[in-house]
Amino acid sequence: MKALPPIVSADWLANRLAEPGPEGSIVLADVRSYLDGRDGHAAYLEAHLPGAVFVDLDGVLAAPASPAEGRHPMPTPETFADGLGAAGIGADDPVVAYDDLGGMIAGRLVWMLRILGRPAALLDGGITAWPGPTEPGAVSRPPVERPVTPWPAEAIVSIDQVDAHLAAGRLLVDSRAPERYRGETEPIDPRAGHIPGAVNAPFADNLGEGKRFRSPEDLRRRFDELGANGDTVFYCGSGVSACNNVLAMEAAGHPRPRVFVGSWSQWSNDPDRPARSGDQA
Repeated sequence: MKALPPIVSADWLANRLAEPGPEGSIVLADVRSYLDGRDGHAAYLEAHLPGAVFVDLDGVLAAPASPAEGRHPMPTPETFADGLGAAGIGADDPVVAYDDLGGMIAGRLVWMLRILGRPAALLDGGITAWPGPTEPGAVSRPPVERPVTPWPAEAIVSIDQVDAHLAAGRLLVDSRAPERYRGETEPIDPRAGHIPGAVNAPFADNLGEGKRFRSPEDLRRRFDELGANGDTVFYCGSGVSACNNVLAMEAAGHPRPRVFVGSWSQWSNDPDRPARSGDQA
């Protein structure tokens, strides 16, 4: 099994689909989901990359939402293994995942696989960057049995670990849009603002034209200026778009940081947790 880089181009993918490389035959995963009420599965059925299977954010990549755990808690290892196995994605299958939001959603699957040591990459630019034809309808791969692997504790930060992280003087990064960080708007979660002590680095700033990632050099400068390193913790609204920042850091050559998966959706539901508004960390 050969590792994949965290982000791959459409040209790289087209070449590997035509002629598999040392990493083996690529499995494509469509991971579209939307916050505005649109149906990601319906978008998949309308048009997707040839051979791609659909992976559901809410059913496979997250446990049921709750005020206590947030909107997208980590699923049990059993749910994750069973869901990917039912989609025909084996433990050693190299996966390239995509969406149409600059990797905002698909990055969650890629991050989950990579922290387990499995080969996975995000398609730069998503479905809109694909130069070839697409196809409609559902794709069915033979189901496979995947081993159940526990989530590595070193990759994930709990809500109770956030205070200790900040008390130790370590960097906490909010990956949401600036207006949500500042508390000017909050369309989803019960309170506006951010975790006191967190700085803002929107995942969207990783992207340039066509929602493609900026160069590794640009990304490296971005995270160096932020002071991010392997001890940094990223969060967002519900532990999904923060994964985009994690993959961008890896693409820039930095050690993989950690994710507070409960994120603002968990923090803001606890009235005993403080919130801050404005630009001040």
